[in-house]
Amino acid sequence: MRTLIFLGSLMLTLVARAEEPMERFRYLMADPARQAQAYAAGQERIVLCGYCHGEDGNSKRPHIPNLAGQNPAYLFQSFERFANGQRSDFVMSRLAATLTPDERANIAVYFSQQAVRPSTEPVDPALMAAGQALYQRTCVSCHGERAQGLEQMPRLAGQPAHYLRHALTGFRDKDPRRSGSVMMSIAEPLSDADIASLAAYLQALTQVPEQGT
Repeated sequence: MRTLIFLGSLMLTLVARAEEPMERFRYLMADPARQAQAYAAGQERIVLCGYCHGEDGNSKRPHIPNLAGQNPAYLFQSFERFANGQRSDFVMSRLAATLTPDERANIAVYFSQQAVRPSTEPVDPALMAAGQALYQRTCVSCHGERAQGLEQMPRLAGQPAHYLRHALTGFRDKDPRRSGSVMMSIAEPLSDADIASLAAYLQALTQVPEQGT
């Protein structure tokens, strides 16, 4: 009985500790003045991030995601997961662990307010149409009508096609580094052609006019 009580207390403590950084982040985001201070502090701290993700959050390498325009809460939570070991990446895990929670929050705010640069790659209309149809059937409920994401879901619009193909293939093929993600089951039925069409559509999505315009 004592063991069960101890384990229950331990779990509550771990949950409380996990929620504490997010509560601080929500407090920061609730006030425009605090956001402005975080933006300025983040701009001074993104030197290392800029080598891969670009100083304005637009990736310098096709296999690395854009951070520009990403949902700030999603960015911050991703940073926290790299820092505490829930997510694993050779570079990001080490970098996140060197930053304080406040620094991670500031960087998330800074990148979230940058503009995504449209892709200049030519688009295959047939491939894009197939990707749009598949996106509407499979992805829209979580990532939004135009792949802008939700608070807890990432923005996919404007991400590099190479990065998207790699990420989706990893989910489909059960990459252990992505274990625990709901995307494992969603991506499981996707063929290589499906993945290519989704990546093409999402990369070019920032160039697609809104419906009715």
